[in-house]
Amino acid sequence: MKKQVLTGIKPTGRIHLGNYIGAIKPALGLAENQSYNTAYFVADYHGLTKIHDPIEMKELSYGVAAAWLALGLNTDSAIFYRQSDVPEIFELSWILSCFAPKGLLNRSHAYKSMVEDNQNGGREVDSGVNMGVFTYPILMAADILLFQTELVPVGKDQIQHVEIARDIAESFNKQYGETFVLPEYVIQEETSVLPGLDGRKMSKSYNNTIPLFEEPNKLRKLINKIKTDSSLPEEPKDPDSSDIFSLYKEFASSEQTEIMRKKFHSGIGWGEAKAELFSVMNSFMKEPRDRYNELLSDTEAIDQILQNGAEKARKQIIPFMREIKQKIGLYH
Repeated sequence: MKKQVLTGIKPTGRIHLGNYIGAIKPALGLAENQSYNTAYFVADYHGLTKIHDPIEMKELSYGVAAAWLALGLNTDSAIFYRQSDVPEIFELSWILSCFAPKGLLNRSHAYKSMVEDNQNGGREVDSGVNMGVFTYPILMAADILLFQTELVPVGKDQIQHVEIARDIAESFNKQYGETFVLPEYVIQEETSVLPGLDGRKMSKSYNNTIPLFEEPNKLRKLINKIKTDSSLPEEPKDPDSSDIFSLYKEFASSEQTEIMRKKFHSGIGWGEAKAELFSVMNSFMKEPRDRYNELLSDTEAIDQILQNGAEKARKQIIPFMREIKQKIGLYH
């Protein structure tokens, strides 16, 4: 039987290289494999933990949807939907919350990080923490478990959420018998932590991202800001420890990558290396960028695609939701 794959991206900022390399690219790779059933979604309710401006929420949600479509997602073979169009997810989220120990959520990386920041800043421990942030892993577990997902392509910082989904599923299964599939995460080890402009992990929180669909002139300027060491142009450089090379190989052909690797070993100036990175990335993104802008000019078409996807999703999950409710005694 085909394995079920699921991936979602929350609309909390413009799609950047980290989103593409860490989640979208590997997910699309799995979609091309006939061994998998694939489902992808715009995680708009997850985005509500941070985005409270309705106009911004709409724009960012359309941006996520347009990114998937522009990069080649085939909606004939994959299920592609907006999270908020599938009410069963939120129904299951409540059920799962009754099997999620508070101590498990206390250990969530995102929540712990906010608590530590508050403590270091002399603020109340839970300052700025809404219940959406705290229960975020439960909603993510519902996303995953309702589709009986077996593989979840994620960035390294999302591994814990898949593990929490497994823990909650095991708790439910222990009480009611085998019900939920225990999901596994999938990461690309080589790009599990993508560097940002300042050398730290690329993250919207650090304001160090490179938007994936940035227009050429701005893209060139952002690439030129990438932090490098002080080695001289003629000095040999290690490509495997270079942020420039790490990004380059994601957009270059295998042949181009090998040529660039040799240039690093023989000596290449950082200015030239950045110019080469811009060249391959801009070339790779030209058609997707045009398609992305075209999609955003017709949001009604995006809505229709997402609504069709939600219908396909609900057709698949409603029978399973009925089974879950029967097991806990809500159906006779």
